[in-house]
Amino acid sequence: MKTPTVLKRKKSGVTDYRKRLALLRSESPRLVVRPSRKGIVSQLVEYEPVGDRVMATVTDVNLKKEINTSGNNTQVAYLSGYMLGLKAATMGVEYAILDPGRYNITKGGRIAAVLKGFKDAGIDVPSSDDIFPGDDRIQGKHLKKPLDIEEMKKKIQEKVK
Repeated sequence: MKTPTVLKRKKSGVTDYRKRLALLRSESPRLVVRPSRKGIVSQLVEYEPVGDRVMATVTDVNLKKEINTSGNNTQVAYLSGYMLGLKAATMGVEYAILDPGRYNITKGGRIAAVLKGFKDAGIDVPSSDDIFPGDDRIQGKHLKKPLDIEEMKKKIQEKVK
């Protein structure tokens, strides 16, 4: 009897193919969020048979170039989701689904902050409001040097439109 082959990305724990197939069956654009120790990457991805097509990407580096903010906290995650949502709206996207990959969504965490920013930009994503960070965290009251979120949102709106 032949041993079944295990895909390399499954073996290394990078891709959960069962979860990916369920997301692809929806035929909706996916909001892909990948946090790291240094920052966060949020992308709007659409499936194509030859490979996934990235429609838009926002990283913490983009935010630093566009509106001169940097960091790896809830505020920056929210702003990256907001910027991606505005870009998606200009492309005519009205609906997306969240693809956190192998990461767990923590209540009030960075992935939830990206999702809240994306929804605040006007894109419909199925989610519960219970997982979003509180307004105090988005306003940065827990930080020594908080950003003015409303001012940053205005800057992002000017850059995107």
